[in-house]
Amino acid sequence: MAISAAQVKELRELTNAGVMECKNALEEAGGDMAKATEILKERGLARAEKRSERETSQGLVECYTHAGGRIGSMVEVNCETDFVARTDEFKDLAHDLAMQVAATGPLAIVQEDLPKDAEGEPAEVCLMLQPYIKDASRTVDELVKEVIATTGERVTRFSRFELGQ
Repeated sequence: MAISAAQVKELRELTNAGVMECKNALEEAGGDMAKATEILKERGLARAEKRSERETSQGLVECYTHAGGRIGSMVEVNCETDFVARTDEFKDLAHDLAMQVAATGPLAIVQEDLPKDAEGEPAEVCLMLQPYIKDASRTVDELVKEVIATTGERVTRFSRFELGQ
């Protein structure tokens, strides 16, 4: 089956994947857009795992204030290049993570970093295991991996502040 430029363009707009990646996924999926999207998603997540060990020395610190200034959070999100740190996708991720921290008050980024005496289920107190506040069908880890598939970053640290606590 011949893949048209319009199909490649549509898939690119949906996934932000490269032209050749989209073309190859469409060919592999026999022109089925949904199946091609899944193929790219699987490949992207595999790419995210490979990228997780790279050095991330650039990034940004995002702050979020909620509840009339009574709750606030700061999140440091690192990436490989300053170019990535300036993209809207990266900035949106950092903002969403800061909102997540303010809303849920996690104790650690990952389960391995939890204090031995921490109370609560890991899915509640570990940032990456929590359901994402904007889409509870996904975890924060899944959200980050989706963005990593195109940019490459990691959450380094966070703080949450609440008046009176």
